[in-house]
Amino acid sequence: MEAARKLAGGIDAFIDLVGRATSWLALGLALVMGANVLLRYGFSLGWIWAQELEWHILVPICLLGMSYALKAGEHVRVDVLFQSFSPRTKRAVDIVAAVLGMLLSVIVIRLSINYVMQAWDANEGSSNPGGLDHRYIIKSLIPIGFTLYFMQSLSEAIKSYDAFRGAK
Repeated sequence: MEAARKLAGGIDAFIDLVGRATSWLALGLALVMGANVLLRYGFSLGWIWAQELEWHILVPICLLGMSYALKAGEHVRVDVLFQSFSPRTKRAVDIVAAVLGMLLSVIVIRLSINYVMQAWDANEGSSNPGGLDHRYIIKSLIPIGFTLYFMQSLSEAIKSYDAFRGAK
């Protein structure tokens, strides 16, 4: 079990690093959105690429940040029910949720690989005139993000199982 704890600790440290780095994109997104609003409504200027840049920044925030949210305990849970559970039942629910998270991640990764490869093969960019090129890079974040989520779900499963063994 000690090796599993070390693995979970390593995963947590890595996800923490990725999450903290990704969090800086929120500042970038706020600046881009603020500039777009100011330019559009203050000066009647706007560009398609600038609007697309907003969601090009939002995608990594979501896909790379979801594993960080899981690590930090900021994920969605039905706390109304969960708070009334015994510590042992809470850990059992956490184990099942972690295993389901890993299963979901494997499914999404598997289904997204061909989708991403097609985008790379086509050198996919925006379909809008004046839009951003290299959309295939953004699509590549789907399997990457879910790989990180799988890793963090594994860490949560290890920690929950360890706590389950000691819970009363």
